[in-house]
Amino acid sequence: MSAAVSSTSPRGATVGKLRLPGAIDLINALAPRRRVRMIGGLAYGDGPRHGVDVYLPASSAGKPPTVVFFYGGGWEEGERRDYRFVGAALAARGVIVAVPDYRLYPDVDHAGFLADGAAALAWAHGFAPGQGGDPGRIFLMGHSAGAYIAAMLALGAGRGAVAGLIGLSGPYDFTPDTPARHAMFPAGAALAAVMPVNLVRGDAPPALLAAGARDRVVLPRNSARLAERLRSAGVPVAERHYRGLGHKLVLGALARPLQVAAPVLADCLRFINDPGAAA
Repeated sequence: MSAAVSSTSPRGATVGKLRLPGAIDLINALAPRRRVRMIGGLAYGDGPRHGVDVYLPASSAGKPPTVVFFYGGGWEEGERRDYRFVGAALAARGVIVAVPDYRLYPDVDHAGFLADGAAALAWAHGFAPGQGGDPGRIFLMGHSAGAYIAAMLALGAGRGAVAGLIGLSGPYDFTPDTPARHAMFPAGAALAAVMPVNLVRGDAPPALLAAGARDRVVLPRNSARLAERLRSAGVPVAERHYRGLGHKLVLGALARPLQVAAPVLADCLRFINDPGAAA
């Protein structure tokens, strides 16, 4: 009798009911712990996909900023437990980080992703001050599909509620290219209304938009187009295209063993500390 084995992935393989370590597990195991306090399993709403993990600086001078981080996965997969390396990297340097789950396709479409993102942001506004955080310095950050959620909130429903947007390898101006994506997003002229590039106004928050120059999953032109729209509207924006990096490594470079690949962490921290100086 043989056990069924799933295809391997960065999250590891599954043999029977046993989850074998993958790259994500190893990266998370190396994440900072001494200067970080983690609170897992909080809830920002009802339901199994409305949990949030929080990473807090063990000590902080003054009121720290807060980052709400949305992970990617094509809006079809993802779990907050896989992103300890993101929360811990920032928390070890004085930032409160909330990593929420959100509902995925086929349970919801784009409207559901954004509703959950807005609920997580509202929860963070209530939670951060109780942890000593600065209520005026709450940032939205995301990678890939999560960067889409962060951008849509920062430029739309969350406008005025955030101090800045950090988008890593995000799709901001795209046409659905699979049956699932066609089901997630509206067709025809209605599609333009749910593209971040079309929501830019002069009162948008400052942004840091970063992409890997070798990204073939979400083309870097997505970041370039959104950056151009923001600049045209007079919004401070820092644009980074990291040579030699592909789609996943832009986020992976936040992890301790991969930080030498590109200064992604340093760029994020510089922006969080002074978003108005974005350039």
